[in-house]
Order: sequence, then C-alpha cells, then structure tokens
Amino acid sequence: MFFAEAKAQSSLNYAAFGIGVSVSRNRPYADTKRVDDNMSYAITGNYFFTPYVPIGLEFQFGTLSGGGRTPDLDAYGRIYKNNYKALLLHMDVQAGELINYQGNTFLNIIKNFYAGAGLGGIYNNMTDIQRSNLYPQNGAIGEKHGFEGKDNGINFMVPLRFGYEFKIYNGYDQPNIRIDIGYQHNLTFGEGLDGYNDDPNKFKNNALDQFRQITIGLKVNLGGERSYDKEIRGY
Repeated sequence: MFFAEAKAQSSLNYAAFGIGVSVSRNRPYADTKRVDDNMSYAITGNYFFTPYVPIGLEFQFGTLSGGGRTPDLDAYGRIYKNNYKALLLHMDVQAGELINYQGNTFLNIIKNFYAGAGLGGIYNNMTDIQRSNLYPQNGAIGEKHGFEGKDNGINFMVPLRFGYEFKIYNGYDQPNIRIDIGYQHNLTFGEGLDGYNDDPNKFKNNALDQFRQITIGLKVNLGGERSYDKEIRGY
C-alpha cells in the first residue's frame, strides 16, 4: 500500500535539469543555386520548466556549403564552405502542456508533439570561398565585383522548431530519457552564411540566408526534482 502511494506520488515528479546531444542533416538556402547536404552536431543544457516545456542552451557546430567552381555547378564559379559555430537559447512547448491526456491512449501519443522558437548567434568561418571571376563570359578574369563579402563574422539567428519526443520512463513513471526527432529552420540576419554580400543588380537576392536541419537527439534528465499537476505518463 505504501509503495503504491509512493509510486503514485512519484509519477507526478520529474527531473528539472538535464543534458542532451544531437546530430543533424543540414541544407543551406543562401546565395548560390546549388547547395550541399552536410552534418551538424550539438550539445544542450536543458531546464524543464514543466515536463512539457524544455528551455535549452545549445552549442552547435557543423558545415554549410554550396556552389562550385565549374560552370555546371555554378554559372559564376562561386563556391563556399562555412565551418560554423552557433550558440542558441530556445524553448519548446509540447502538446501535453495544453491538453488533458489522462487515460486516453490517442492523446498520450499526441502529447509529445512540440513546437518552439529561440534566438542566438552564429559565427561564420569560410574555409573555402571563391573571391574572383573565373570565366570570361561573366566579365574580366579576376574581376572581384559580385564576389565581395566577409570570410568571418557573426549574425543574429532565429531557430524555428517542431518535432516529436519519445519519452522513456523509469520505475517511478518519471521520464528520465527522451529521444527527439525534429525539424529546425534557422533564419539568419545578414549576409554571412555563404560569405557573399550580393549586388542586387547582378544577383537575385530577396530572402534571408537560412538553413534547415533534420535532427535526432538524446536527452538525459539528471536531477532537480519538481512536481507537476498531473501524472506525466498518463496511463
């Protein structure tokens, strides 16, 4: 009897602090027509305001690239490779925060969908970039107009996120391991993502530099026990 009551009380509790790691397949949308798929990696410190509202401070790094030096890859011979780093603060809200899922199998599945947003900065570092014209059909060989930009710099960044979290419960029905499958779309403010600050008279450039990520992550809850107002497992 005592054990059952203790377990029932424990099922309202959760660990408020945790750490997570993730890996992403990314694709940039910047100023070159051709883009590459690359990898990104992240480590995140998490604070769970509730079991369904995680706030994360994330350090992320990876590679973004596109273009090519041959005309079949890029008409102007422009190419870039950006080994970037980013620091982001983001918050997600899962459906379980908003719905009453107790005793309902379908809603217990739905409760783990989430959407979120954040803000932060990205440090762009070009390890390869073409800074002059290669082909006479585009102008004088070596002409730098149309290839201007910065090899390094920092831009403001806004991540938009949604996905699904699989919770793994311990013996007290507390979610201590979480597996996340998500999509993140990152808007950057500035022309640093591909290293080119395009002349609008020569290149069509009417959108923010941005990149998307398809992510799988693992979170582990470490401590700082808190209580919630309903059973987290829900069935």
